[in-house]
Amino acid sequence: MQQEIQALQANGTWEVVSLPSGKRPIGCKWVYKVKYQSNGTIERYKARLVAKGYNQREGIDFQDTFSPVAKHVIVRTVIAIAAIYNWPMYQMDVHNAFLQGDLHEEVYM
Repeated sequence: MQQEIQALQANGTWEVVSLPSGKRPIGCKWVYKVKYQSNGTIERYKARLVAKGYNQREGIDFQDTFSPVAKHVIVRTVIAIAAIYNWPMYQMDVHNAFLQGDLHEEVYM
């Protein structure tokens, strides 16, 4: 949890302000996950602080949503092309990934 908080602060994810009157804060919660190695032993514990976005109301708290994700068919296609051309492939685990989009709305959590 401490590592997650430090990463959020280092990326300037938020600023602490007083809640203006008439504004409603969105709750948050910690999500925990255990990462395992291929042999089944525990590699590390992960913690993520997430906003409870499901409490938001469309048209009031947000206008539209978009979450870019890789589909399985695309991943399989890339792996197949790499195998055909004998390209090297590497795997990595990103500890802290941030979408670098700008919010135009005010969000209080």
